[in-house]
Formats: sequence, C-alpha cells, structure tokens
Amino acid sequence: MTRCVVISQPMYFPWVGLFEQMRLADVYVHYDDVQFSKGSFTNRVQVKTGQGISWLSVPLKNLSLGTLIREVAIEDRRDWRKSHRTTLSQAYARAPFKDEMLALVDEVFSLPAVTMGELAVASMMAVHRYFEFKRPAEFRYASALGIPGNGSQRVLDVVRAVGGNLYLTGHGARNYLDHTLFERVGVAVQYIDYQKRPYPQLHGDFTPYVTVLDLIANRGRAGVDVFVSEGLDWRQFLAIPG
Repeated sequence: MTRCVVISQPMYFPWVGLFEQMRLADVYVHYDDVQFSKGSFTNRVQVKTGQGISWLSVPLKNLSLGTLIREVAIEDRRDWRKSHRTTLSQAYARAPFKDEMLALVDEVFSLPAVTMGELAVASMMAVHRYFEFKRPAEFRYASALGIPGNGSQRVLDVVRAVGGNLYLTGHGARNYLDHTLFERVGVAVQYIDYQKRPYPQLHGDFTPYVTVLDLIANRGRAGVDVFVSEGLDWRQFLAIPG
C-alpha cells in the first residue's frame, strides 16, 4: 500500500501549487526546524493588484543567521495585518468571493501567533479547511520528530519515520535530491507535475504564482476544481527540460 509523504517549509498563504502537493499526501510534514532563508516564501507572497504584482511581507524581528523557521519572531510594532488586509480588500474589491477570502484572512489574523512558523502554518491549515480537502489524514512537524542531519538523508529519514514509501516533492529538489538514496531503501520519489489550471482572475493575464487567496476571492469553494496535478516519477520528470 502506498503511503505518500510531502515535506515542505511553512509558507504564508502560499500559491495553489503548494496545496496541489498537500492534497496528494497521506502525511504532510511541516519542515519547521530548518534555517529561515531571506527571500523565501515563508513570510511573503505575491498578490495581483490593479497596479501589477505586489508583495505581502510579514515583518520579522531579531533575525540572525541560523535562526530556524519555528523560532523566527514576528515584528508587531506596526500594524502589518491591517496593511495586508487593506491591500487584499482593494485588490479584490470586484471579486465575487472577496468577503469569504477576507473572512479567512481575519480568522488567521485573530490567532495569537508570535512566530512566523506558527503564522505560516495557520494560514495553510485555514486554506486546507476552507477547501475541505480529504487528504492528508495526518499532519506532522519535523521539529517533533527529533531527526538530526540535513540534505537528502534527513528528508529520507523523515519520510521513513512517518511510515512513507513514496516521497512527493516540488521542483526545487531536482538539483540536489539524491534519488537513488531513496530507491535503495524502497522509497519511490515523484515530482508534482503542476498543471497550473487557469481560472478567471482580475487585473490582466492569468498567472498561477500568486497567493491562493486570489483563487478563493475569484472562485470561492468552487475553486477546488483547479487542484488537478498528479505526481510524476523522478526519471520522467528529470527527462523534461528544466
């Protein structure tokens, strides 16, 4: 019996592609005990506006080299929540499901999150509940597993620790993952084959790379029909020009 595991760093209201992976997992592991990387999508995401692409960025404080995602503190001296909500309200003023989207945002903003890891996970889980995904049945935190190491070996150890025999990943792993390391111990590797199914968007040509809040504002729960991507064996995936 296949037991699919997805491992991903927490991200703030991420793009549809992250949820395409999540919905295929039997176990989803929040990779919260790795170093926060400036420029990552842990604390920022793109939004389409009438003036083009804008960024929603959560301010951070006391950030130093080596700080883990689960330890990164949110800077609350300025009201960034109000700023983000205003940007979203204005960008999606004409969207049919704007109120549902803003209600979901308000739900997340009302939570007492003090770290970026907490906030990012909360945003992802709120979207998971909104679309009523049946999978994954199990969510775990890497920090609770007590697994040392790094790189491909640690990812494999996490997969095995939660009973997985299939590791599904995004495209960023193609340049570093040791695929044969997994296969030697009977763990298959697949990459998500993003279909990037278009849906009606405001503000110009369709782009799939904006926050999932865009999908919710424009389609509501009916937007669940854009989640159609499946996994592709790593050999087939690497044969596709990258």
